[in-house]
Amino acid sequence: MSASQPRRNSLPWKLVSSSHQHTDRLGQVLGRTLRGGETIALYGPLGTGKTALVRGIAQGLGASPTVVTSPTFVVIHEYQGRLPLAHVDLYRIRSPRELESTGLIEYFSGQTVTAIEWADKGLAALPQDRIEITLNHRAARSRTIQLSATGPKSDEVLALARRQYSKTSRMHRAAPRRALNKKETTRS
Repeated sequence: MSASQPRRNSLPWKLVSSSHQHTDRLGQVLGRTLRGGETIALYGPLGTGKTALVRGIAQGLGASPTVVTSPTFVVIHEYQGRLPLAHVDLYRIRSPRELESTGLIEYFSGQTVTAIEWADKGLAALPQDRIEITLNHRAARSRTIQLSATGPKSDEVLALARRQYSKTSRMHRAAPRRALNKKETTRS
């Protein structure tokens, strides 16, 4: 199997994000489950929330989300949290030589989590074991997000993130009901 056609492990995880907050929450959960050394390959057209997702990942890693911006012109931004995060944007990369000059491959060892926007432009250089996330426009304010793992390490992390996200989703749905019940109780 070539680097561009990795082995798929578990079934893809498909979500619909109806707001930046949902995308952010997914990123936070994913960031909290990362162990270090993971590569996250992000795919999708402009405006689908790739940078918003990375902002959530940074927050989940304990870095300040307010400093996360798209590194389109500098290619790589680094953020420090519980684990280092390299935020990469390959949008302007036009050739393998340009990709090589970014130093991207150096981030694939050690504890650095590497989140790569426009990962399709550097597919041949990506590690075999990675988390792939594809975001697409669904409607004006909603996006489809599909997450998949291409190796055992990414599969474990994604399975844990999926369980954690499911728990936080249940808590978010229950929060308005608890608030409503509390108001009803105080009125009685």
